[in-house]
Amino acid sequence: MSPNTVASYCHDVEGFLEWCEVEPRAVTTGDIESYLGKVTADGLSKRSTARLLSSLRNFFSWCVEEGEITDNPCDRVDAPKLGKYLPAVLSVKEVETILDSVDLKAQFGKRNRAILEVLYGCGLRVSEAANLRISHIHLDEGFVDVIGKGNKQRLVPLGEVAADAIRAYLEDRPVPASAAYEDFLFLNRFGKPISRVSLFNLVKDQAMAAGVQKEISPHTFRHSFATHLIENGADLRIVQEMLGHESILTTEIYTHIDTCTWHKMVLEHHPRH
Repeated sequence: MSPNTVASYCHDVEGFLEWCEVEPRAVTTGDIESYLGKVTADGLSKRSTARLLSSLRNFFSWCVEEGEITDNPCDRVDAPKLGKYLPAVLSVKEVETILDSVDLKAQFGKRNRAILEVLYGCGLRVSEAANLRISHIHLDEGFVDVIGKGNKQRLVPLGEVAADAIRAYLEDRPVPASAAYEDFLFLNRFGKPISRVSLFNLVKDQAMAAGVQKEISPHTFRHSFATHLIENGADLRIVQEMLGHESILTTEIYTHIDTCTWHKMVLEHHPRH
């Protein structure tokens, strides 16, 4: 699993054990159910609660394997029933509005424009964008060598608009703070690699500046990249490759988004609806 996934699972388990205040050997099914009830009452979504239960189940399975306990207290706990997850997606017009709202004369305008062009043009995860290396970007050939989850490598086409945005940024790129950061593409004002948190803030701030009201994140550009490809007839297997999905079942969610779009259009425009 990716370092971020491992960190999230560890955070889930640590949070539960702090709340429970007993050692793992003494945890009961009732403790698990009480904790899930508490976090749900505190506003945790069904999807996040299901992830939390998965973290705890895996942890206590490990305890069983290690001989610390005989039964997994999560085995008799039902996971929340999840509806079909449809991620937020921007329209092409909304994407263009956000991109065009970047002030290229501002201190980090060219960098921010390049980041947004890459997020949307290549469908990268936020960690992939933050860790992009200059040596992995082939501007003349038109592709990016992406290192994704599980250290898996994939090649993603790089459009001319995104390539031009990167070229413009490279002319004004800050001086790296040390030799260790020479190859990182996107640097902050201190000459260090930009963080995931900064990318989240950048996207939110730019959407607000553009007047786009949706609650968005860097991942919204990834969702929009995939949805717009499928809407325009791209093969699902190609989109799977571009996104770096292990299973095509993960990619299929974007066909449902497309279905919802035309379903809504029919209801809005048909004279009998």
